[in-house]
Amino acid sequence: MTNPPFPPPQQPYPQPEPTTQPVPIQQPPPRHSGSGPPLQPAPGVADGQLAAPPKPDPKAAGFLLPLLVGCLVAVLLGVYGSLHEPTGFSVNVSGFSSGAYAKAWLATVALLLAVVQVVTARIMYSPAATPGWVPGLHRWSGRIALLLTVPVVVHCLFALGFETYSVRVLVHSVAGCVVYGAFVAKMLSLTRPGVPGWALPLLGGLLFAALVTVWFTSAVWLFDTKGLHT
Repeated sequence: MTNPPFPPPQQPYPQPEPTTQPVPIQQPPPRHSGSGPPLQPAPGVADGQLAAPPKPDPKAAGFLLPLLVGCLVAVLLGVYGSLHEPTGFSVNVSGFSSGAYAKAWLATVALLLAVVQVVTARIMYSPAATPGWVPGLHRWSGRIALLLTVPVVVHCLFALGFETYSVRVLVHSVAGCVVYGAFVAKMLSLTRPGVPGWALPLLGGLLFAALVTVWFTSAVWLFDTKGLHT
């Protein structure tokens, strides 16, 4: 009995030839949240370059000096009011029962003129044509309001000083300093070239808000506790 012949050697499986072309890799789509188209890379970033930083606005830098001077005026008034020894009496206007009532009524009239300032400023900044009498009314209402506040601030600084014994008095003292700081910054911004257009409305709004706060924490409180008279 003869042994069976050896099976023929098996042929090796053909191996794939190595390719020399790189396989493209698909990048995932950019993520984005919410509705709308996907976010696109900034110019210069896709090709490996960094985007240039935004340049500072030179007009905003021109507004910095009036703002700093106004802050300095407000701080100096507060420091002087804190260091000065209150005298209890400073200014009295004829026709009023006391200096406190004179201050309250002068602040009330000044606030009414400040309302005129806000209304006329709104008209001047509107896109419609401004009547010729509006700018003059705006300027003179501001000038008269400032003159009426001079006896008020003199009375507050010399007779009362910067007091902090209650929340109302502290808020009143701080708001009074802010009034004149905002006023100085606004006046300097009017004559300084290159100030951005939003600076004057911002300072005017701050001045009006501070004046309203002064009135509420002084005149309204006095009329409510002592009575509405002169």
